[in-house]
Parts: sequence; structure tokens; C-alpha cells
Amino acid sequence: MSQKRQIVHVYRWQNEMVMVFDQNGKQIPKYQGEYSQVKDKILKDASPDTKFFNFQGRSHPSYVNKEDW
Repeated sequence: MSQKRQIVHVYRWQNEMVMVFDQNGKQIPKYQGEYSQVKDKILKDASPDTKFFNFQGRSHPSYVNKEDW
């Protein structure tokens, strides 16, 4: 029986593209894409333990809380 994939890490890049990774470090394509198109779905399905990161104007990601993402 396969384990349900959980959203663990979410990265928002400077170009407004989003990458999402599960508990095994694998990308989850159904949550990836342009920020404006995937934001609501990610926020709805993210767990309280999901970590959000932004690259907005930075060379390294910075952690942001869910509300500010």
C-alpha cells in the first residue's frame, strides 16, 4: 500500500513559478506552476507542518509563514 503524498516544502521563485516537494523529496507536479494558478490549491491542501520558502529578490530561499507566502 502506498503512502499518501504530503506537501512538505513549497518554493516560490522570483519568476512566480512554484515547486512543491513531498515527504520523500519528490516533486508533486499537480501543485506546480505559476503562483497565481496554484496558490489556493496548495494552501488548501498543505498541512500545518508544510514549510514555505520564497526566493523573492534573494539568491537563497528564505522561510516565510503560510499566511505571508
